[in-house]
Amino acid sequence: MSGSPQQTRRVILASLIGTSLEWYDFFLYTTAATLVFPTLFFPSLDPFTAVVASLTTNAVAFVARPLGGIVFGHFGDRAGRKTVLVVTLLVMGVSTFLIGVLPGYAAVGVLAPVLLALLRFVQGLGLGGEWGGAVIMSLEHGDGRRRGFNASWPQVGVPAGYVLATGLLTILSFTLSDAAFLSWGWRVPFLLSGALVFVGLWVRLRITESPLFAELEQKGAKARMPLLEVLRTHPRALLSAFTARIGVDVAFYTFTAYIIVYITGQLDLPRSYALNAVLIGSALQLGLIPLAGALSDRYGRRPVYFAGVVAAAVWVFAFFPLLDTKSFPLIALAAVVALITHAAMYGPQAAFIAELFSTRLRYSGASMGYQVAGIVGGALAPIIALQLFQTFQTTVAVSIYVVVALAITAVGLAIAPETRDLDLAEPPSRTKTPQVGPYA
Repeated sequence: MSGSPQQTRRVILASLIGTSLEWYDFFLYTTAATLVFPTLFFPSLDPFTAVVASLTTNAVAFVARPLGGIVFGHFGDRAGRKTVLVVTLLVMGVSTFLIGVLPGYAAVGVLAPVLLALLRFVQGLGLGGEWGGAVIMSLEHGDGRRRGFNASWPQVGVPAGYVLATGLLTILSFTLSDAAFLSWGWRVPFLLSGALVFVGLWVRLRITESPLFAELEQKGAKARMPLLEVLRTHPRALLSAFTARIGVDVAFYTFTAYIIVYITGQLDLPRSYALNAVLIGSALQLGLIPLAGALSDRYGRRPVYFAGVVAAAVWVFAFFPLLDTKSFPLIALAAVVALITHAAMYGPQAAFIAELFSTRLRYSGASMGYQVAGIVGGALAPIIALQLFQTFQTTVAVSIYVVVALAITAVGLAIAPETRDLDLAEPPSRTKTPQVGPYA
């Protein structure tokens, strides 16, 4: 059972626009947390401590994302994918807009950073619920032979959001004086999100519900307590989803976040070297991620995914030596190839994780496995990389850390079945605890 080709294209477009806007909001905050927030919200602290405090509010979102995945995953399996996607977009858009009008420390004192952290937490909730819904809607519509390609489009929202957020902030910082940028210029991209969210809502309200979920709803086969059923009936699927993501996240945040710390702190080069290098690689990912998803439809999820794991594990040992040359073309080459290896993993990842779970539990299962892994992977990767370099005074230690994380991902792929040819149109079970899915 699938939607019409026109409806499938509309769903993919809605997922892509929505995830791009949500990651735009997410990366916008991350960038502002290093450029603006230390001065605006933590002026009483010394510069270094102010940056640390600002980045701590940024990390709050990583804690909120699993909670958002659990909460919205429950309602996604109970109330429907479309409804939850509309809600998560509103949650992210409103919280981002409110950050844009938030008064600074000079106006309301300590209440300002408290409200900032609270709104960042709400952003994390929205993003945590967004991923599963966008991927599953794209996966459950359309031709079953193109699920990898269809589900890869929400993944494109990550580089698209990064390019939009970084590009807009860069333009504003160069066209405005420092005083104007700190006073009001930084608020423009946040306020713009409030307008952009209406575009996303207009597109999402025009799509139809997932045909697979609609069939479950019609037959009264929806899960009563999805999360509990996932834990009881899909433990191995959860383990596969969790481990399959860890290495991808560690590699990504080493290649895109730790690179900034290393280039500015250790090599004493301008921040623009790292930002522009990652920006080029992110722009290329806009086409490479769907390509990897399409390749997974032809050759299988695991072979394409595993090829990216091996490539990233090899490249990380060339990555830092290229940065050490202090040559921007070679630094750009390091980032571009690194993000190519990431695209090979990230393209098939969405379909692979979502297909591990039965339809009635897919939103909860995929969201939980994916988002919890983000804490161990993305949230901790830059911190661990920084500590390893400070302890051993060599980037080899950081590279080994990335390889170990990628090895965990390889194990996650090894214990999982090949999901490309699974039939997602499962019949409703008459038992109280259905054992439906690739691990049944």
